[in-house]
Amino acid sequence: MSESYSQMSVPPHILPGRLVEGYQVFLGAHLPTEQKRYHDLSVHGQKPEVLVIGCSDSRVSPEVIFDTKPGEIFVLRNVANLVPPYRPNNDYHGTSSALEFAVMGLRVAHIVVLGHAQCGGVKTYAEGEKDPYKPPLSAGDFIGSWIRLIAPAAERLGPPSEPFSDYTERLSLESIIQSLANLRTFPWIENLEQRGLLRLHGAYFSIANGKLLALDEVHRKFVPIGEQQHSAALQDPRF
Repeated sequence: MSESYSQMSVPPHILPGRLVEGYQVFLGAHLPTEQKRYHDLSVHGQKPEVLVIGCSDSRVSPEVIFDTKPGEIFVLRNVANLVPPYRPNNDYHGTSSALEFAVMGLRVAHIVVLGHAQCGGVKTYAEGEKDPYKPPLSAGDFIGSWIRLIAPAAERLGPPSEPFSDYTERLSLESIIQSLANLRTFPWIENLEQRGLLRLHGAYFSIANGKLLALDEVHRKFVPIGEQQHSAALQDPRF
């Protein structure tokens, strides 16, 4: 028989206190107004138009940045928002399988690769390029193997330059472009894009000031989005 816990009585080994508090807020502030949406999503399933490939970084939540409601975007998050090239084999492919489900199962119309400033994964790769003797992040080195996907982007930029922080930001932007190139190695993505049924996008979020950049692939440069609204938001009194 299951045991019910009130907000004040949930032991920490059951669920972290912060999550319990957040759920209580959800029950009081969001579920009453979103109940029909959740019911419809349960009955009819999800039909998001956009897949966002973001970083696992806790500071960069696509749902918060784009102010989306349940069911509006399909989110795939991993270290450094990377996409591997199409390589079907017997390995475990979490990112590729999520891509396949979003594109071929949910039939999303857009894929957005969302990078961000001060990315730990990109910084780790850049530090390894700067100091080849730097040890792997962990004994298993799963991250070291994963972030080698940044290598083609780093090769285009050339050796790490100073100031190092500027180089890592440029590498973050270039790795977004590389992930878009890797997306196009998936035959079903290439086919749907060529037929105009799927569009690929790159975006970059600045944690410090909330600025969003989007990739203009025609001119191969990132341009600001909502620049006037961004300036106005920062000028508003905060208290």
